[in-house]
Amino acid sequence: VLLAAAVCTKAGKAIVSRQFVEMTRTRIEGLLAAFPKLMNTGKQHTFVETESVRYVYQPMEKLYMVLITTKNSNILEDLETLRLFSRVIPEYCRALEENEISEHCFDLIFAFDEIVALGYRENVNLAQIRTFTEMDSHEEKVFRAVRETQEREAKAEMRRKAKELQQARRDAERHGKKAPGFGGFGSSAVSGGVTAMITETIIETEKPKVAPAPARPSGPSKALKLGAKGKEVDNFVDKLKLEGENIMTSVGKRSVEAAKVLAPPINMESVHMKIEEKISLTCGRDGGLQNMELHGMIMLHISDEKFARIRLHVENEDKRGVQLQTHPNVDKKLFTTESQIGLKNPEKSFPVNSDVGVLKWRLQTTEESFIPLTINCWPSESGNSCDVNIEYELQEESLELNDVIITIPLPSGVGAPVIGEIDGEYRHDSRRNLLEWCLPVIDAKNKSGSLEFSIAGQPNDFFPVQVSFVSKKNYCNIQVTKVTQVDGNSPVRFSTETTFLVDKYEIL
Repeated sequence: VLLAAAVCTKAGKAIVSRQFVEMTRTRIEGLLAAFPKLMNTGKQHTFVETESVRYVYQPMEKLYMVLITTKNSNILEDLETLRLFSRVIPEYCRALEENEISEHCFDLIFAFDEIVALGYRENVNLAQIRTFTEMDSHEEKVFRAVRETQEREAKAEMRRKAKELQQARRDAERHGKKAPGFGGFGSSAVSGGVTAMITETIIETEKPKVAPAPARPSGPSKALKLGAKGKEVDNFVDKLKLEGENIMTSVGKRSVEAAKVLAPPINMESVHMKIEEKISLTCGRDGGLQNMELHGMIMLHISDEKFARIRLHVENEDKRGVQLQTHPNVDKKLFTTESQIGLKNPEKSFPVNSDVGVLKWRLQTTEESFIPLTINCWPSESGNSCDVNIEYELQEESLELNDVIITIPLPSGVGAPVIGEIDGEYRHDSRRNLLEWCLPVIDAKNKSGSLEFSIAGQPNDFFPVQVSFVSKKNYCNIQVTKVTQVDGNSPVRFSTETTFLVDKYEIL
């Protein structure tokens, strides 16, 4: 039975310890304090024993990963469990140091609980632990989608009512009558002005990036004070959040613009394929790729039953070691030997008028040469202000990135940045304290560029830098070159739509 799993220093000081049976803090601290004194440097074992317990350990730079077990525990199984514990720690901690372990202690404890339950090893691997601790909920996504739909419908209804009120006011003015009044607003003359104000405000909110500046009264007034206690202002901000102003990050807003850049082909054939890739990347500000994960998928859409029994000929020219996975109903042997996607039972047909994922791939790496677009942000202090130089360089020259936005956070309350030199354009979002560097296209002809600006602040104020883009060329060179009928092997006309999007792209 496994009594406890702990990460401790060379001196036996406990940083994180998870007990799987009832043990007091004094007991566990005593066991870990005694552990370094029991070790014999002459031996090459990775376990030591006392009269009551056995320590199974693995050195990790300046620390130890220690499992405390009973003496009759299966040591081979304990060593296997220890290896899994040791692989979990770098998954959550960037460096194997005491302060980093302390900072991510709860992440580690949750992961430890996935490995061991009530003292016994669970049958899990590293990928499953990652999935379990992420706690990604399909029900939550469905709930959010339903709520967003309800919000959209409510806003549409609000706009419709506003237009009706505006029309009623116009009709009243045209016939020389007084505009219809509203209860609680006093005279009908005031109510007409309120109607116009409400209508204009609602119509204005449809336009992106319009935020009314808060008016400050120059002197005392007996009129109705908006936001006297701050509650009305908070409500207004909440409404803006509901409309997507603050909630949607610069990456999230790309969806509408991505639809413009990556409009589907007009001549969609009866056999249409969507090839979509999403990248999630985190880099350090001093260089070095912390993690890059790319997911891709081929979605097949057949709109004519005549072409439901087909095979896709896939060309994979990727040299980076992408992991490919076919749909369970696809013939894996046919794909492995001949790079063709066809059903296991050739007599069956692909579903008609629905998107079917037939092939997906994944690439996870920390290899710096795989970064598609490198960003180098270099803030340097000069007196009370900070000079910031930021540059980009396209590493993957086969790509063409459209609608690139590099978002740099700015310190609050220091005004607008002073722009020196810039390739492309910029937008200053004073409400969210962001500087957005906008580049319509980055490709082999326009592979590098720079931006210089100065503003009051500290170097840490300008991170994390976030990048968003869309592209009609995929990162992994996986394409469908031909589609043929199962019977007769005759070629079939098809159309392809390729999308490469950003899920997360951060320089921390």
